[in-house]
Amino acid sequence: MIGIIDYNMGNLASVYNACDILDAKASFVTKPEDLKNYERIILPGVGAFGDAMENLNSTGMKEAIWEFSKTGKPMIGICLGMQLLFESSDEFGAHKGLGLIDGKVVKFDKSKMHEDTKVPHMGWNVIKTRNDHTLFNGLENPYLYFVHSYHAVTDEKNVIGTTEYGYEFVSAVHKDNIYGFQPHPEKSHDNGLKILKNFFSIK
Repeated sequence: MIGIIDYNMGNLASVYNACDILDAKASFVTKPEDLKNYERIILPGVGAFGDAMENLNSTGMKEAIWEFSKTGKPMIGICLGMQLLFESSDEFGAHKGLGLIDGKVVKFDKSKMHEDTKVPHMGWNVIKTRNDHTLFNGLENPYLYFVHSYHAVTDEKNVIGTTEYGYEFVSAVHKDNIYGFQPHPEKSHDNGLKILKNFFSIK
């Protein structure tokens, strides 16, 4: 069973529908104590980093995610969910994240971008894949759908994909049993479904 963490930060229906298309049994998880019953989990998210962490803290889900991460079972963060995996974010002030992957989340640096480049980064863009990673099996530099104004900065050893938008930024990460995607696989048609299918096949 796949657990989709519901912490009132949106984007749940499209993730569930993607699982359904792939014939993957999934359900929403609202109680922290239930997280341990799943074989893998998805941490989705749309919105502000600080609000998301407040919700995870107040519900006890933060500690449950920590405990799940120690089991070795696969977990993936999508969009805001990926950003929450890191130690901190600069979005609307300084906020602590889950700290499961070293690094921080910063706003796109307009000084490094052409003056006509708009933030948020919204629409279809390429992920340049690295290391023939399992999540990209059957794909080569796929187009995926992005909507975000902030991106992660982390050690190179955690990076499995990058994207160009004004400059190169980290768009996919992996550390141990933890994975993260800045774009939305669940909104990226066949390419995104292939990534999720690859995630579901990880032992």
